[in-house]
Amino acid sequence: MFSRIREDIQVVFEKDPAARSSLEVILTYSGLHAVWAHRIAHKLFKRRWFFLARVISQISRFFTGIEIHPGAQIGRRFFIDHGMGVVIGETCIIGNDVTIYQGVTLGGTGKEKGKRHPTLEDNVLVATGAKVLGSLTIGKNSKVGAGSVVLQNVPPDATVVGIPGRVVIKDGIKVGCELDHRDLPDPVSDKFRELQLEMKKLSEQMEKLKKGSEV
Repeated sequence: MFSRIREDIQVVFEKDPAARSSLEVILTYSGLHAVWAHRIAHKLFKRRWFFLARVISQISRFFTGIEIHPGAQIGRRFFIDHGMGVVIGETCIIGNDVTIYQGVTLGGTGKEKGKRHPTLEDNVLVATGAKVLGSLTIGKNSKVGAGSVVLQNVPPDATVVGIPGRVVIKDGIKVGCELDHRDLPDPVSDKFRELQLEMKKLSEQMEKLKKGSEV
């Protein structure tokens, strides 16, 4: 147990340059607190002490702002940076050396039963505000860009960005058009543009009908 605790603390130093001392990490890193609380809750969940497991997870959520369902399976050296607003669903499976940032949701897409949350394989990174939804798999060494919404499987060694998410880098090679995180697709703006085009077409048709009736 103590070796795992030391490992968790070491991961913080490896991935967060702001970490200055072990005491600071132990006392102030909410992501670390959430992971430790989850380990206790998960052990209780596996023993079918569901109510107590949920109580612990909700207490952890109150103090850390991070909600991890006690049923989620999480590997070693899992790092949550900042963490506020993170949600991890019941049937999530998270491998080793995974990093996620604040505002990330690993959730479902509805009220389906069984495996309904994502699987993140080893060494995956999910950036700020990204949503990974449904029973899909993010392959090893892949990255999900900030603000992306991922609804389909992501292959290993890939980078996916956008709404909906699409692969823009695979095995270090750019795929398709390049997307900048400062200029991600906006589905609301796209719909407005479609409506404007439809209104323009209708206006042109009305003008033609008006001219025809005057003749």
